[in-house]
Amino acid sequence: MADQSGDDGGRGDGAAGLLAARLAEAGSVLLGRSLAVRHVDAGSCGGCEISLRGARVLREGLTRFGISMVDDPRAADVLLVTGVATATLADAVRRTLEAMAPPRFVVAVGDCALDGGVFKGAPNVMGGAERGVTVDLLIAGCPPSPGRIIAGLVALVEANAPPVKRRSRIEPHA
Repeated sequence: MADQSGDDGGRGDGAAGLLAARLAEAGSVLLGRSLAVRHVDAGSCGGCEISLRGARVLREGLTRFGISMVDDPRAADVLLVTGVATATLADAVRRTLEAMAPPRFVVAVGDCALDGGVFKGAPNVMGGAERGVTVDLLIAGCPPSPGRIIAGLVALVEANAPPVKRRSRIEPHA
């Protein structure tokens, strides 16, 4: 009987591996190449970064499917924002987004990036990531699971991928 828990022993062929394969396929249709993700911590408690580390444990697996985490925003397709929007870091997030070439997407990860989370109402907290940039996808959770982050990326790219044109088959004459 197959293991339904999603634990694949680090091989990348469980639930996360299937999601990563779907993401790579949709990314190649949308972009014509692999998908590059840039992460910006806009001031979080570190919980979402731990979940991202969990997703990045599959880095070699994700790389195998053509998905990579990049440090250069000019090479990124997706801006992944964690943490609350503060006046200090909102400009850095905006500049990172401006450096990215279209098509580009912004994903807010964690409750803090959605609306300020547990830091809502603090003096320097403006709110969620939407206070500084337009967000294409919100992934809730405090912190969200690595699987939820990967599933969110899959949903984002599949929703924005153009329909695949299929060739009609020409039947030979009888």
